Amino acid sequence: MKGTALIHTVTRRGLFGLGAASIAMIAAPAVLRAQDITFVPPSDAKRHNIASFRGQRWQDHFQNLRKGAILCDLESRALHYWSEDESLYLIHPSSVPMSEELTRRGYTEIVLKRRNPTWIPTPNMRKRDPSLPQSVGPGPNNPLGSRALNLSWQYYRIHGIDKVEKIGRPASNGCVGIYNEYIERLFDLVEIGTQVRLL
Repeated sequence: MKGTALIHTVTRRGLFGLGAASIAMIAAPAVLRAQDITFVPPSDAKRHNIASFRGQRWQDHFQNLRKGAILCDLESRALHYWSEDESLYLIHPSSVPMSEELTRRGYTEIVLKRRNPTWIPTPNMRKRDPSLPQSVGPGPNNPLGSRALNLSWQYYRIHGIDKVEKIGRPASNGCVGIYNEYIERLFDLVEIGTQVRLL
């Protein structure tokens, strides 16, 4: 039925485990409504690591979906992705910058895709904490996780994570982080030039 909610309550990871066909169905504008997406956190989740996401319309943020689009909603701590043909709409919980000083907002795009990236602290990070290592190679302790999508703004990325407790928290030096399994899927979907907005 038109306007019937397909999702009322799902677990934090439940929505993201849906297949492409299911995601495409819930992405229909007449079906997906903001109040229909409510995440029930696991019983051991800390309050500051709980996110409540609302659906977004790409038309409110982008002129078109050429090469797809990513919206990073820093307030609700969620990353939204729309495919160019509108067949896929994904919502992923994210980590966000630790402070407004570290936050950049506006429009940018994906300029580089890196598998198993090496993390190198930025000059500002090194100023704040001189004890940081020179670099961290690929592996479970890498703050960039298993994939990194570099934005056109120097030092800003959408990437995986090294510690799952960062998700849903202000935990980064400016980047947006999502679970490694989700960044790996997003990495395969996006291309150089995919438009991004940090809101």
